[in-house]
Amino acid sequence: MNATHRHAARRRPLARLGESVAARPWIAIAAWGAVLVTIVGIALFGVGGQTLFDRLSTDAFEVDSESADGQAVLASDTDTAPVTLLVHGADLDDPALRDGIDDARSRLADVDWDGELTVVDPVTLVWTQVEAANAQLPPGAPPVGFDDVLEQIDDPGLQSLIADDGRGALLVATLEDPDEVPEEAVHEVIDALSAAAASLRTALPGATVEVGSATQLIDAVFEQSEIDLRRGETVALPIALVIMLVVFGGFIAAGLPLVGAGSAIAGGFGLLYAMTYVMDVNTTVLNVVTAVGLGLSIDYGLLMVSRFREEFRALGPEPADRRLLRGQVVKAVGRTVDTAGRTALFSGTVFAIASAGLLLFEPTTIKALGVGALLVAAVGVCSAATLMPALLAIAGPRLIRPGLLTRIPGVGRLLLRFGDVAPEEGVFSRLTRWVQRFPALVTLVCIAALLLLGSPIATLRIANSAVDVVPESSSQYGFVTTIREEFPAAASPRVALVARSEADLDAWRDAIEDASIAEIRSIGAAQERGEGWIANVRVDPRDGVVVVPRLRDIRPDGLEGWVVGQDAATYDLGLSLARDAPWAMLLIGLVTLLFLFMATGSFIVPIKALLMSALSLSAAVGVLVWGFEQGNLAGIMHFDASQVHGVDIIVLLLALVFGFGLAMDYEMFILSRIIDLLHSGVPPREAIARGLQRSGRIITSAALIIVIVFGGFATGDLPLIKALGVALAAAVLLDATIVRMLLVPAIMTWGVRVMFWAPRWAKRLHARIGLSE
Repeated sequence: MNATHRHAARRRPLARLGESVAARPWIAIAAWGAVLVTIVGIALFGVGGQTLFDRLSTDAFEVDSESADGQAVLASDTDTAPVTLLVHGADLDDPALRDGIDDARSRLADVDWDGELTVVDPVTLVWTQVEAANAQLPPGAPPVGFDDVLEQIDDPGLQSLIADDGRGALLVATLEDPDEVPEEAVHEVIDALSAAAASLRTALPGATVEVGSATQLIDAVFEQSEIDLRRGETVALPIALVIMLVVFGGFIAAGLPLVGAGSAIAGGFGLLYAMTYVMDVNTTVLNVVTAVGLGLSIDYGLLMVSRFREEFRALGPEPADRRLLRGQVVKAVGRTVDTAGRTALFSGTVFAIASAGLLLFEPTTIKALGVGALLVAAVGVCSAATLMPALLAIAGPRLIRPGLLTRIPGVGRLLLRFGDVAPEEGVFSRLTRWVQRFPALVTLVCIAALLLLGSPIATLRIANSAVDVVPESSSQYGFVTTIREEFPAAASPRVALVARSEADLDAWRDAIEDASIAEIRSIGAAQERGEGWIANVRVDPRDGVVVVPRLRDIRPDGLEGWVVGQDAATYDLGLSLARDAPWAMLLIGLVTLLFLFMATGSFIVPIKALLMSALSLSAAVGVLVWGFEQGNLAGIMHFDASQVHGVDIIVLLLALVFGFGLAMDYEMFILSRIIDLLHSGVPPREAIARGLQRSGRIITSAALIIVIVFGGFATGDLPLIKALGVALAAAVLLDATIVRMLLVPAIMTWGVRVMFWAPRWAKRLHARIGLSE
């Protein structure tokens, strides 16, 4: 008795659910519609005027650490909001520059702000001192020049406002308030300096003139996040539709997975909005969760539509009587939910488990990513179990009949070759039988290929794209890069020393100089700030993270000091993630092993699945290192390779977690078919070949769609999303091709006698609690 006819024997819960929905499909659709309209309306229009985008944060991935403690020492008791006017490419004594700075100060004086507004720039200071000095000169004495005064400036703070090449200056306007500086006041200062900058560009046509601030950078990230989100969906959805048209041969069948995916994403948006009232939700969470949810939901929809077509055909020819036809549709939907729906449930559960592993990490944003991914996976599974059956029931036999595309000359033959309704024998079964002739050789070649792809991991350096890279399309790109290159002393330090006193800082500096650390270029002058003293450490951006622990080791005993800065924060974040990673891996690994055992009744298959996933993920990380850290994808992906100093540590973590969850999707797609055939009495080697034939086209189509989805989001400009899109696309592509189509059948054939082994007690346990069909 085959898998399809077995379901006539008994109706199980999922089958009953599918049949209940199919019997009254409009109730399910109305319920989904009402819920989605409500929550999407709330997310887009907000509560109290705050939409989802308004409630997103740009908080960094912060942890309790030495660098955070050091920053607290430097913090001021008042809230400050500096806005900077940058001019580079002009002589400091150029009258046009002086007039432009005077214009900026005049405009700032007109800002409606009751609090303190401090304006500092070296040009005004030098000219003021020049005029004061000349006013005191005796008759006949040579006048004091601009350069004479400029050379006497020894204040490190003022020196940091002058370009290294002497052809540029910064004007810094700082708003201060005992409580909080209002955004309206910050924007007034930005508008005033932007107007002055426009005049300076006209007066100094060859100079770089920019205005920058934390507020503008945050606004640019929000704006880019929305642009990338729209661009990713615009690129991914049409291509996904074309792929599904090829798979299903008709617009109705191809459109249903997109409807299900759209509903899942809409539901995810509403849940993310609710999350913003519980925890800080970073802009990254929205893009990542949308991309992952879109890919998962399309996968599940593709699986459901394909299985429905198969089950409907297995019930016999289409009845002429409408009542009998309706009964056949309901029964086919029930079987679809009991098979493909069960697979979607298992896959979604494993993906949710992997996502839940993120909750064990310290940074709130990583927890939010885990919760968001878990929720969108849950919505995707609910959509597959309730909305998709309703859509299948309404579409009914129209999903089976030849579509308009099949009438186009040549297209029918194409659909027969690449469509979802594949013959029992085809390209995937032939490929599997070829693999089964040389299982050992194929295994060794595949493992060698994956290890080769993963070999760039040997040069892996961790970085933080949130501070290393600003999107080139951002309005703040010119400002940030010019500050970094021409005013390094004014830039946020990559590495800095903080101590309670200047004497302590000098003692630490002496110890560092005695150690002769080659990666350190220089150590800046000590400056008093907050309740401590700080000195910037000049290092190559690629060496900053490596230098941090060495500086801490050199710190004299008993000295109260801290290593801070962007690279110190990245290093501390890495320590935090490394501390929590074993527990997350243990949770994900053990629960995945348990679920795969419950699905297969085997001890060996779950272990094999984990090892195969580890291989494909290591290869994907190798591609990430090769493409981003080594800069080989800079031209194609349109990013500045000189500003990428390693692999973003958050991208690395998310690629491993989400990549694992997606890999388990395809593992379940294949295993469900193979186990189905084994339960029908098909010999193991034949079950492997026929299981690959039945699932191969859906797996490759689903993988191609996910690659397109992640590739679409990788076309955006946010560095983290770009890198994560490439990493996950590589992980899925490698897993669905080399691993699932070649390595899995080779290893399962090689170990066919033991692949489904388990102790007797485990077999008895599986018989009681197993989830397989």
